[in-house]
Amino acid sequence: MIRIGVDIGGTKMEIAAIDESGSELLRRRTPAPGGGYNEAIRAITELVLEAERTLVARCSVGICTPGAVSSASGTLKNAYASVLNAMRVKPDLERLLGREVRFANDANCFALSEAIDGAAKGARVVFGVILGTGVGGGVVVDGRVIEGANAICGEWGHNSLPWPLPEEMPGPRCACGRNGCIEAFLSGPGLVHDHLLATEEAREPADIVARAESGDRGCAATLKRYEERLERALASVINLLDPDVIVLGGGLSNTDRLYRDVPARWSRHVYSNSVVTRLVKAAHGDASGVRGAARLW
Repeated sequence: MIRIGVDIGGTKMEIAAIDESGSELLRRRTPAPGGGYNEAIRAITELVLEAERTLVARCSVGICTPGAVSSASGTLKNAYASVLNAMRVKPDLERLLGREVRFANDANCFALSEAIDGAAKGARVVFGVILGTGVGGGVVVDGRVIEGANAICGEWGHNSLPWPLPEEMPGPRCACGRNGCIEAFLSGPGLVHDHLLATEEAREPADIVARAESGDRGCAATLKRYEERLERALASVINLLDPDVIVLGGGLSNTDRLYRDVPARWSRHVYSNSVVTRLVKAAHGDASGVRGAARLW
């Protein structure tokens, strides 16, 4: 069986095909579907059909995108490819492709990929975290994604930052319209905003991390605040979910010191006299989303 995964983002669309062993047979990137809705659906369909022509095989298809298919309306919500929002993407693609298509949130696909054959392989309960433009999360138990009644399981980024300090309240404005969300603190833009407020310097996340490692005091203080907030946020997940492994992905997951410093601190907020949960970096990097989409079958 050959499995195809399609990752639909705001600027790019990626397709990959894997075999039973997880070996990658094909991977391509194209611009995200543009134009009107019908054009976008046809572009996704043609991407799949073209891959199948290359593979000379009919494949299963899984779709990965930020957001989720609403259990109430059956329409897609919160996708970065805005032309797809509020539309019945799943049945329309199934009609055009002539088969069932499975959909999942990008963080769920990320977590599934890493749980099956990535950094959390063999773990029973896995929490996958994306620290990027936004902050997403996905839960996998016994190799299966847990979606939840409202299709929002794992959306920890839109909870309030736990155990806030007085100076962290009410917190920065989040894209969801509320103040003080984990995402507003721990996303890439959140890190940039925090550093700007503290130093009046406008720097990109990678620059802040590099300068912190080189001894820049302002950047070091910003990164320390980031680590302390990440520690509190993940400690609240451990208290609720108690995962075997937490896997980090997204641009900020490339900050190597997180894997040392955050677990060293989180026991202060975990309701246990010992913490054996492991914090690890994703094995498949930015390919985990599309690999996880393929793994939905």
